[in-house]
Order: sequence, then structure tokens, then C-alpha cells
Amino acid sequence: MSGIIRKSLDSPEETRPFEGNTGQLQLVNIADGGVGRATFLPGWRWSEHVKPIAKTDSCQAAHMGYWISGRMNVVMDDGEEVEFGPGDFGIIAPGHDAWIVGDEPCVVIDWQGFADYAKR
Repeated sequence: MSGIIRKSLDSPEETRPFEGNTGQLQLVNIADGGVGRATFLPGWRWSEHVKPIAKTDSCQAAHMGYWISGRMNVVMDDGEEVEFGPGDFGIIAPGHDAWIVGDEPCVVIDWQGFADYAKR
């Protein structure tokens, strides 16, 4: 095994579109799982644009991510709510909904929860 691995999200191994042309997930895979860059367009909401793919009542992926641009509101099943934006790092447990705030696309890099996210 090589001591260095180089992959690029600009040349993803897999691209998964969200429902309604509201964005996409670009994914590269490593031994420890997938690393992804998701672009969420204005109007995207997990419960409308990923729930039909996931077939769960709320997002059951655990996320560990970094927000590059845009703003995203996340609300946990228990009602806890946080808004993330550029420069934020976040850890989000399973059991949440999320949506884009404002008119700017939201770009997030996630190295924990995207391996099976929006997988058909």
C-alpha cells in the first residue's frame, strides 16, 4: 500500500444527483469510507430532495463536515437547531432535517456521512 493517496473531488469516482435538480454529491472513496463534496442549490431541503431516495423519516447519516460556501440550517429530530455557514466545521448526529438558507449555493465537504448518502 502506498504511503500517499491522491484523489480529486474535481474528478469524482461517483456523482449522485439530488431530486429536482437541486444539487449533487461528488464522491471519492478511500479504505476508511467516502469523502464527498455536496453542492446544495437554493431551495434544497433534505426532507424534499433526499428523503425520497433515503426512504427514512429523517437523515440517518452522521456527518462531519466543513462548509465552504452558502448557509444551511439543520434541525435535529428533538428540535435542536443550528445554522452553518462558510468556515464552519460541524458534527451532526443521525436524525435530522436540513435546508438551504438564502439564494447562494451551499458547498460542504464531508468525510464521514456521505458514503451511502443519496445512494440509489
